[in-house]
Amino acid sequence: MLRRFLLIGLMTLTLTACTLPEAEDRPAVDLGDFRLGYAIVVAKNAQKIPPTRAATAEEWEAVLKEEIAARFGGHEGARLYHIAVSVDGYALAVPGVPVVVSPKSAMAISVNLWDDAAGGKLNDKPKQMTVLESLSANTVIGSGLTTSREEQMRNLARNAARAIEAWLVENRAAWFAAGEAGAEATEPPPEASGAN
Repeated sequence: MLRRFLLIGLMTLTLTACTLPEAEDRPAVDLGDFRLGYAIVVAKNAQKIPPTRAATAEEWEAVLKEEIAARFGGHEGARLYHIAVSVDGYALAVPGVPVVVSPKSAMAISVNLWDDAAGGKLNDKPKQMTVLESLSANTVIGSGLTTSREEQMRNLARNAARAIEAWLVENRAAWFAAGEAGAEATEPPPEASGAN
């Protein structure tokens, strides 16, 4: 099921990846009364979708936390929110034959948003997303040939942060309306069940 979820996402890569401007070219997004508290990432149960290069849970957790902090760290609203991400599966493209077989990198994640002041999740069920690598001159013939494993992971993590941002924008009116200032975060939300 997870493999099919990723494959459907990969089929749409050429239709969507070239339409997304790079992060530095995009205007700042207004999330209202939002400030990032914790970025929690759990990747210990991530499934490798072959063919793929290997990556550890610790590597995924580190790179995703960095990209989420970079994407959301500039918001200075009064209310604290925590972003919890579970890495469900990934495929880091291996070298292939250009044009004939040029595998793409992808990952599947589940995301929850926690309201610090309310002490609970804002979304009823985890938001599932398929994240694809950005299409560029380096990846169009297959990122396995032209980029390192670390570069592939960074590309996917950056696009995951962008996808999370788009999801938050969709729900901005309901979740981030101005209100009472949230208390400072003292403890992250429970991690025992990952991002679920």
